[in-house]
Amino acid sequence: MARIALVTGGSRGIGAAISKALKAAGYEVAANYAGNDDAARAFTEETGIKTFKWSVADYDACVAGIGQVEEEMGPISVLVNNAGITRDGMFHKMTPAQWKEVIDTNLTGLFNMTHPVWSGMRDRKFGRVINISSINGQKGQAGQANYSAAKAGDIGFTKALAQEGARAGITVNAVCPGYIGTEMVRAIDEKVLNERIIPQIPVGRLGEPEEIARCVVFLASEDAGFITGSTISANGGQYFV
Repeated sequence: MARIALVTGGSRGIGAAISKALKAAGYEVAANYAGNDDAARAFTEETGIKTFKWSVADYDACVAGIGQVEEEMGPISVLVNNAGITRDGMFHKMTPAQWKEVIDTNLTGLFNMTHPVWSGMRDRKFGRVINISSINGQKGQAGQANYSAAKAGDIGFTKALAQEGARAGITVNAVCPGYIGTEMVRAIDEKVLNERIIPQIPVGRLGEPEEIARCVVFLASEDAGFITGSTISANGGQYFV
């Protein structure tokens, strides 16, 4: 029987690539999304992957949504915490709302999603939790104090939870993408991309969503059972840890 994988923010961008790659690897995949019904509908029509709508920033919504997924598809063995938002601004102009929105989704969202599936993984003695952090959680980024703080917190969460899950057969790892050629990144002014961003990347190009997805598929596999508490930096050599 195929294992069930749940990907948050799984119908667009990096999340969509992860959902597709996990399906291709033989998993039954559920893709969570927060708001874009048209994109989710188109994604399901294209891939056959079921989509489920709720906000990862709302614990009760996560409990209900996970319950629906497990009722329709079975117990979740692989959780990919990919959902994330940005509310950028220089710190002296950042509002409490900008701070809270990003922390609630990008950091607290990991608790909200992982907590409801953790006991089941422990009982079954198997689980894979893969958290999508960011290069900016490793090195920081001006104008992203909220985002960098949340993504750095994701790495700390990963390392702590890995220690708790290890003896129960649960691995917890993080992937830190650099600049990836998603729709959002490719919408950046071409001059800015070519003159300011890409020159910082030693391999000389943006990453592709599928390259992040391949990291996730490996970490979800049986072959990665001895890897936990680790962070994979997939950034083209832009930043070394």
